Amino acid sequence: MSSSPVSTSLPAQPYGRPPLRTVQVLGGGAGAGSSAHVRSLATGLAARGVRVTVCAPVQTEGEYDFTGAGAQFAPDAVSVLRAACAGADLVHAHGVRAGMRAALAIRGRRVPLVVSWHGEGPTAPGALGRLGRMLERHVARAAAVVLGASSDQVDAARLRGARDARLAPVAVPADPAGPEAAADPGKVRAELGAVERPLLIAVGSLVPHRGYSVLLDAAREWRGLDPAPLLVIAGEGPLRAELSRRIEAEGLPVRLLGRRRDAAQLLAAADLAVLPSRWEARALLAQEALRVGVPLVATTVGGVPELVGAGAVLVPPGEAGPLASAVTGLLADPDRRAALVAAGRVQAATWPSEDDTVAQVLSVYDELMERTRR
Repeated sequence: MSSSPVSTSLPAQPYGRPPLRTVQVLGGGAGAGSSAHVRSLATGLAARGVRVTVCAPVQTEGEYDFTGAGAQFAPDAVSVLRAACAGADLVHAHGVRAGMRAALAIRGRRVPLVVSWHGEGPTAPGALGRLGRMLERHVARAAAVVLGASSDQVDAARLRGARDARLAPVAVPADPAGPEAAADPGKVRAELGAVERPLLIAVGSLVPHRGYSVLLDAAREWRGLDPAPLLVIAGEGPLRAELSRRIEAEGLPVRLLGRRRDAAQLLAAADLAVLPSRWEARALLAQEALRVGVPLVATTVGGVPELVGAGAVLVPPGEAGPLASAVTGLLADPDRRAALVAAGRVQAATWPSEDDTVAQVLSVYDELMERTRR
């Protein structure tokens, strides 16, 4: 095999002789972005003749149908992961925790490990933070190549001792149902109770780094508008009870929708998308908002500024005042919203396609296979 980049067109013969065998490892804490990326990657790799096994929590197979993408699926039990990796030419882990499990599974074997470093934010303070940094150092040094979804992730991997860290932006997977499956925005708004009021949306698991407590603080400031915007949050997680209590106690115009399979349709019906995170790498919501033409207010964290460019209004993290002001200012200025939509689509056109992403990953695999043959 050549170490030159792989064409995005389908090859006449299967990739590699014999076909390359890979294991894609997802950890239990993998977010929707990582899981969707693995599904997209599995589809592209399988179409190019690569044998793909996805080792992941059982529930992710039900949500992302890795077998339907052409991969074999294996539960992420330790013994199953070890057996899957025993027959692999290369192992690709997605996330630090998945990287640690993969490194243990292939220990003592000459199998290249690729780790996609997407989704890891600043480590916690104290003993937990020290443990997290230790884990990151071990994974960074165990990997033959670390792929960072944003420049700050590449820098973080190098800081932890990665021998080879490269920028590898992750494409937003296209909706497999196609544009014809899009829901009627008016119907969506009616179902949510936002027929004659602005609709704001946030999407993501209900965990501390998403910044939802600050978002509720901002919602408290804009509830005096007439009409008051309705904020819907699509996602599930450990903070649900705490957020629900605040919404009820303070009378906030906010609805928690839980995990939704139709988040893309909800987003397309919204007036604004809000990303209040304390940290993000290559935020899926930001990509989807700019791609479908929904104005975005986001925080200046992680890889977000690099990702959105001039296609969003950026505010400092952890500050409800600037967040509330940015939202109210956009709601009152349709010309500014239209300009953001136009700028967002220009920015989205610069992002890699799914084919680009698969081609880059395949070129890395090819390079590592050449090394093992020497």
